[in-house]
Amino acid sequence: MTAAQSSASRAASRAPSRTTVDEYGSLVSVRPTVSPQRLLADLVPPRHFDDARFATYRANPRHPSQGATLTRLEQVAAEIAAPAPTGLRALLGRRRAAPAVYMDGGFGVGKTHLLTSLAHAVTEAVGEGSAAYGTFVEYTNLVGALGFLPTVDALATRRLVCIDEFELDDPGDTVLMSRLLRELADRGVALAATSNTLPDALGEGRFAAEDFLREIQALAGRFEVLRVDGEDYRHRSVVTDADPLPEESVRSTARTRPGAVLDDFDDLLAHLATVHPSRYGALLDGVELVALTGVRAVTRQEVALRLVVLVDRLYDRDVPVLLAGVDGATQRALFTDEMLDGGYRKKYFRALSRLGALAQEGRRLAGA
Repeated sequence: MTAAQSSASRAASRAPSRTTVDEYGSLVSVRPTVSPQRLLADLVPPRHFDDARFATYRANPRHPSQGATLTRLEQVAAEIAAPAPTGLRALLGRRRAAPAVYMDGGFGVGKTHLLTSLAHAVTEAVGEGSAAYGTFVEYTNLVGALGFLPTVDALATRRLVCIDEFELDDPGDTVLMSRLLRELADRGVALAATSNTLPDALGEGRFAAEDFLREIQALAGRFEVLRVDGEDYRHRSVVTDADPLPEESVRSTARTRPGAVLDDFDDLLAHLATVHPSRYGALLDGVELVALTGVRAVTRQEVALRLVVLVDRLYDRDVPVLLAGVDGATQRALFTDEMLDGGYRKKYFRALSRLGALAQEGRRLAGA
């Protein structure tokens, strides 16, 4: 199956189960529903990385760890794709543990490009359905929809399970994910993950529960840590504190673009509170441009975290954004200084980095 055919197949599996956005032109009017089958079908690399391959990753020679990680992941892909021993060799041979790698690095250094390249390499070598790819939140949502053992059974059919941006929003979710990964590793499934923190340091400074830290340390022992140094490539060309666009420019651009939606920022934030985060992807079915007016600083953390999930889904789908702010608010001012200095700061900075890239494309569409 070609990359184009694969994209078409995924698009078909994600057909919106609601009235199309063209009728409303607003995300606030959409009430998406998502079946467990769709949650499984959606465990593929995001559209933004359809073309990501090891050959297209440009390792920066000033940061040797990038090239070293690329080489190691190519080896991991070959290990995963290698056929299992059969017959006498299988009886006499010692069972080899499936590889588990954990990429640690800052924002925009190419970790997701590398992770999606690994998923694509395994899929191309073994076949469709051999690799599962999702974010931490998508996997916890899958467990919530299917139940723990059915999720293990479903994912155990894959050669590789990729987890992008391993997170620690909730100790219970992290323990759940730790158990899920242990079960999959015990069944011979290869694992690959990204994070902005070394796995044996996860949870430090945020949670003090001794058993929680012990759970994290046990999980850390499963992974080979690959450090990916470098600068945020998105910040090389994107200014995340750019001035907002005039509201009339945002409105007029949204009116002329197919698949555009236009919402008031506060209305959208209120709507997100009524939609489970597992459905934010479905919320964007058919959307080609998101235009927001009245963008301002978010002062409540639970609201900000929902916005982060939405930005991630927008970035996954390459959906440009148009932002019309109030009181001259810049993108960087979207989150308060307290949030940017707090326990979830890495999430917020990732969101700003990704939003900056999407807003730059939106400004281009608006002729700004």
